[in-house]
Amino acid sequence: MSDCFPYRSEVLHAETVSIPRIAAAVGTPFYVYSAAGLAARYRHFADAFAAERPLICYSVKANSNLAVLRLFAGLGAGADIVSEGELRRALAAGIPPRRIIFSGVGKTAPELEAALAARIHQVNVESVPELRRLSGLAAARGVTSPVAIRVNPDVAASTHPKIATGRKDDKFGIAIDETVAAYRLAAELPGTEPVGLAVHIGSQLTDLDPYRRAFERLAGVVVELRAAGLTVGRIDLGGGLGIGYHGERAPELADYAQLVRRIFAPLDLALAFEPGRVLTAEAGLLITKIVYVKEGLNKSCVVVDAAMNDLLRPALYGAWHDILPVRRPPAGAPLSRADLVGPVCEAGDAFAVDRHQPPLAEGDLLAIAAAGAYGAVMSSTYNSRLLAPEVLVSGSRFSIIRPRPSYDALLSLDAIPDWLPDPDRAEPQSAGRAAR
Repeated sequence: MSDCFPYRSEVLHAETVSIPRIAAAVGTPFYVYSAAGLAARYRHFADAFAAERPLICYSVKANSNLAVLRLFAGLGAGADIVSEGELRRALAAGIPPRRIIFSGVGKTAPELEAALAARIHQVNVESVPELRRLSGLAAARGVTSPVAIRVNPDVAASTHPKIATGRKDDKFGIAIDETVAAYRLAAELPGTEPVGLAVHIGSQLTDLDPYRRAFERLAGVVVELRAAGLTVGRIDLGGGLGIGYHGERAPELADYAQLVRRIFAPLDLALAFEPGRVLTAEAGLLITKIVYVKEGLNKSCVVVDAAMNDLLRPALYGAWHDILPVRRPPAGAPLSRADLVGPVCEAGDAFAVDRHQPPLAEGDLLAIAAAGAYGAVMSSTYNSRLLAPEVLVSGSRFSIIRPRPSYDALLSLDAIPDWLPDPDRAEPQSAGRAAR
């Protein structure tokens, strides 16, 4: 368990607030984040590159809560965004436009217009059609947009196929063989100014070798561009650093920084990074309560009140999350096999299968670890379940930073056309003529 979630007197705490105290106040399930944990992870990343003083653009898609964004903004972070909604969130949280980078393969004209209006740091262009569209929009406004060409380096990252983004057949970026032509086009088109390159090869990477191969290819492109007389002043090295969900050895930031330094220091480039998961995952928990324990022949089935709509990663990726009792069991407590499942009507709604757990009972609280990234942001109201609230803890204080909506609020999102009949007033449909 992360150091920001210690056991005190055999009860799990978030910093110095007991989890049962929060549960009594907000109900379950809920997310809880540690402000100290978030800040410590950001500072650790920044310290690794203290000499370079890079632009650290927190990847908003990992956890987009406004309070989390405000916390990082106060530490000097920028934002890596992939939609107009995330742009609006970053600005609302107080992140300066000059610290915002817009990534993503499908930016629409309204989204690009919003980026131009905000005068953000740069747009990471991922295709020639996008480049031409941005040029037309910027020229019509009479402005010039800084752009970085996102390079697809054709490097396979050692991660889940659904979160690998740097292979030649992936949808992301411009093929490395076409980068020089795209960069030259950006220099020729009105309204766009190429300022550098960008790369991102995937998420949850625990091996630095794919980074090395991608970065070396990117450095080669910088040399080629400069030899062609084109100016390259910036390099956005993306994010993707992994954490240890289940015994994986996460890369040491010092080793990562040394790799970056060795490859790019000779090129005299302004650096940018887009860390997400590595800053937030281990600073968050999903707290859930046991609803029923169904005893089977070979194992028990523990039904909890959180579900796949609250934390999608196990169902979507087969991902592992440690699951711990909020009240620590006695030393030497027997372990038995159990499935920990949610109430959603899907066989895939399981947080753990054949997991060895201590004795568990109805009403017990459980903590699902490393849920601060890609948890709440991927949640939904599937089965018309209410979104779980989010809570931020700082020392002995806690605040609800996204409340649980009411059922009335959930239903108010829908509208019934006035031409549909009211069942209370409609004539019942005859099932057929009565038999004669």
